[in-house]
Amino acid sequence: MNNRDEICINTLRMLSVDMVERAKSGHPGLPLGAAPMIYTLFSKFMKHNPADPKWHDRDRFILSAGHGSALLYSLLHLYGYGISLDDLKNFRQLKSITPGHPEYNLTPGVEATTGPLGQGFAMGVGMAIAEKTLAGCFNKKGHNIIDHYIYGIVSDGDLMEGLASEAASLAGTMKLGRIIYLYDDNGISIEGPTELSFTENVKARFEAYGWHTVTVADGNNTYDIESAVKEAREEKEMPSLIIVNTKIGFGSPAQGTAQVHGEPLGKENVKKTKQYFGWPEEPDFYVPKEAAEKFMELAKAGAEAQREWEERVEVYKSAFPKEKWLLDKYLTGSVNKDLIKNLQFFAAGEKISTRAASGKVMNVIEKYMTEFMGGSADLAPSTKTELKGQGSFGISGMCSRNIHFGVREHAMAAIVNGMALHGGIIPYAATFLIFSDYMRPAVRLAALMKAHSIFVFTHDSIGLGEDGPTHQPVEQLPSLRMIPGLTVIRPADANETVAAWYTAVSEKRPFALVFTRQDLRVLDNEKYKVFENAQKGGYVLEQGGQKPDVLIIATGSEVHPALKAAELLRAKHISARVVSLPSYEIFLRQPEAYRESVIPAHLNKRIVVEASHPAFFKGLAGDRGIVIGIEKFGMSAPGGALMEHYGMTAENIAAKALEIING
Repeated sequence: MNNRDEICINTLRMLSVDMVERAKSGHPGLPLGAAPMIYTLFSKFMKHNPADPKWHDRDRFILSAGHGSALLYSLLHLYGYGISLDDLKNFRQLKSITPGHPEYNLTPGVEATTGPLGQGFAMGVGMAIAEKTLAGCFNKKGHNIIDHYIYGIVSDGDLMEGLASEAASLAGTMKLGRIIYLYDDNGISIEGPTELSFTENVKARFEAYGWHTVTVADGNNTYDIESAVKEAREEKEMPSLIIVNTKIGFGSPAQGTAQVHGEPLGKENVKKTKQYFGWPEEPDFYVPKEAAEKFMELAKAGAEAQREWEERVEVYKSAFPKEKWLLDKYLTGSVNKDLIKNLQFFAAGEKISTRAASGKVMNVIEKYMTEFMGGSADLAPSTKTELKGQGSFGISGMCSRNIHFGVREHAMAAIVNGMALHGGIIPYAATFLIFSDYMRPAVRLAALMKAHSIFVFTHDSIGLGEDGPTHQPVEQLPSLRMIPGLTVIRPADANETVAAWYTAVSEKRPFALVFTRQDLRVLDNEKYKVFENAQKGGYVLEQGGQKPDVLIIATGSEVHPALKAAELLRAKHISARVVSLPSYEIFLRQPEAYRESVIPAHLNKRIVVEASHPAFFKGLAGDRGIVIGIEKFGMSAPGGALMEHYGMTAENIAAKALEIING
């Protein structure tokens, strides 16, 4: 490397060391060892424009090893991404834009929230799927307007996670050649040498997954790193893993040890580290003029790359105006106005499971929103999530919209997050509700990132029947509702399902849509204004007169025995108001006056009914109310028999109502 490049690399190192030292917490080891590879990647290959961090055809970079965040923030600062020197000095402090691990939508230039290891790796696979899809749909001969790579730095911890293995296997199967990951192979984890728990041949493993692999013997050799990336870019089909042998904490007295992994170097060792690199001990956060000028030049090159792309897009627009209009629609994520005109509602009294209704609605959506795509964890026939006639991604054609994730629930959820973050795609992932536990870390990240990821969960209760307690969710619904920012919708019938899907594709936030296996009677859409009212999260189905004696609130399949219970009570001259609550989160977003009109505060004799653990709704039930739920695991038996056994019946609801009324 030339002297100027070396100064830039050492600037990245020392800014990172100073950040961790000032914060008195963080991870200095990765930045000291990995600075040469991130600098080489950005200075020689990355297509990006700091002045427009959301430019669509930029290359994406993911620091999957999110604990090394100081290195990324230092780089983004030097490039001019709107991260000031003061922001670096506030590393890991309250309300700073330089948190302990990278956070999407908080720090300019951060493409994904990482930290939980393996998540970034898998989200990059999702971004590559989105890139390949959009390129296949819109690129024309001589007009490659979608043409970018997904780069990342991954760690040994990332590669230990099963999530990364799932995603890597799928990426190789799908031939996602636009993925290039640099593996920071430093041989050290927090507990000590990686050989304590990680002795496999990583190169052979990834080659078995169908990846192209290259090894760089010395992580400080920028020429070899550059050559490896060039080789990876020449590989058009296989994703690439570049194994870079580095020294954790390079240049520090504790280099090559676990000591430097996750704690500050300490004042004396910072001094010795700066001496090693010939760096001024004072001031801290020092940026040499040569480095500042170099990064400014690189930033200008990025702006020029975007300008050239925009010129090519104008040529494309003239040649393919319809395609350009459609691409713009994809990238803005706007809902096709024709969709709501063509939504199909279900006839009152018809019996159909909400999973089957969901499948029918999805196949209407895809006709008017061709950016809609996704798949299931090898359960599409059961979850009813296949988009008919739209082919299989990676098999039927570049623009095919059914993804076969295989039995990889955790990777599936993270991959869908990556697709959503990439933009241009509205993605969904489907499996049984019980398996949401396998997906939970990625679902949580979707909520944290406010990603427009749609998670479809079917077989939503003990009502699924004979598969037994291993497949019958009990605690999953309240668990999902407790994730801040996740909107859970559990429709009571097919028409509420139409509303659920319309809401999910229209609002740019993460959703969990929860559907039944068993058939449910369709509510009268005209009588109850189901489609309109369900979008409010909760609404009145049965008024119960001017002064109801009791309030029955139910979700999903339990709405129907709740309505029947009101009939039984009416025969006893007791009036009951029945409320369908498909989404508590959406209901809480409504104006206070509306919420009061549906669930009046004075009506405190309440029953909340849901075939799940009752803990979540105890607050809604209040001191004078009860929750009819399930606090034990299910059994193997027909669904109807189980619902009766566990008290999800009109008779039990009515009996509990009488108990409350009679005190």
